Amino acid sequence: MTKRPDNSKLPEKPEPFGKWFKPFQELLNEPPVKGLLENIDEFFRQPLFPKSSFQVDVQDRGDKHLVTAALPGVRKEQIGIDIIGDTLTISVKKQDILTEEDDKNKVYRRSESLQRSIRTLSFPHPIEERKVKASYRDGLLEISIPKVKGKTIEIHE
Repeated sequence: MTKRPDNSKLPEKPEPFGKWFKPFQELLNEPPVKGLLENIDEFFRQPLFPKSSFQVDVQDRGDKHLVTAALPGVRKEQIGIDIIGDTLTISVKKQDILTEEDDKNKVYRRSESLQRSIRTLSFPHPIEERKVKASYRDGLLEISIPKVKGKTIEIHE
C-alpha cells in the first residue's frame, strides 16, 4: 500500500503488481544481471559507426588557399585527391587484412576491415588542377591551391 503524497483523506490505493515487481527489480540489481545490463547500456551508448571523418582546415594565404588534414596512421597510397571545377575532394581508404595460420592446431583466421572517409570542399573560384601541389609527411596532408584571378570587366557609360 502506498500513501498519497497530498495527505488527503482518500483511502490508500493498493499496487496491483507490487508483489511481483519488487522481486523482479531486486533480480535486475544483482551482480550477474546488473553487469550484463550495464554492458548492454554501454554498447548502445557507442555510435553505430565510429567517426569516419577527419579534420580539415583551410587557410587563406593571400595568393593561395592552404588545405591541411591530419591523417595519423594513414599511408600515402591510401589517400586520394580529386578536383572537379571548384571542388576538392580528399578521400582516405584504409583496408586492413589480418591473417592467422596455425598448421599445428589447424586454425586459420582471416579478418578484413575497411574504413572510408571523404571530405569535399568548395572554393569561390575554379581550381586549376595543374597548379595544385600536395605533400604528405608525418600524418599531415598539405594541399596548396593557387587562387585564380578572373578577368576584370570595365563598365562604360
